[in-house]
Amino acid sequence: MSDSSPADTAAPVLDVWCELQCPDCRSALDDLRALRARYGDRLELRLRHFPLEKHRHAFAAAQAAEEALMQGQGWPYVEAVLGRVEELDRKGEPFLVEVARELGLDAEEFDTALIDGRHILVVDADQAEGTAIGVTGTPTYVIGGERLDGGKSQEGLRERIEEIADRLLAGTGSE
Repeated sequence: MSDSSPADTAAPVLDVWCELQCPDCRSALDDLRALRARYGDRLELRLRHFPLEKHRHAFAAAQAAEEALMQGQGWPYVEAVLGRVEELDRKGEPFLVEVARELGLDAEEFDTALIDGRHILVVDADQAEGTAIGVTGTPTYVIGGERLDGGKSQEGLRERIEEIADRLLAGTGSE
């Protein structure tokens, strides 16, 4: 048991405002993988949903990602869907269930979750919070109170995230 408070030992959080039908979010996957490899558990990557109106399957995909999280495969599912954005464009919701099946998840539960809307409130809450803090496109990152917009250009964003994460980790003694 530790004497330190949770605030002293908690990993810094990188909120990743994303939508699963977004080609720019797919491009950001390499940066997210590199950040996970560099920091491991010392940096918490948290998927936040920001479905864009221009992508008609994005809201359903966000709900499906929440179901994957409930089934213990959140990031693998997100990566699988983002890696095949064109198929999501063409096939829609059946594709979301297909990916779940390919990953060995309970595909029938995915289908039911998309019908009953059990994850709508989580997606709506993320979108509302994103709007409130000024997210207008995806991917957008928030770390250490700083918002970094990757929707226009992702150039230099990983380096900036690393600078902030290193500073935050140095402040907690976790680096």
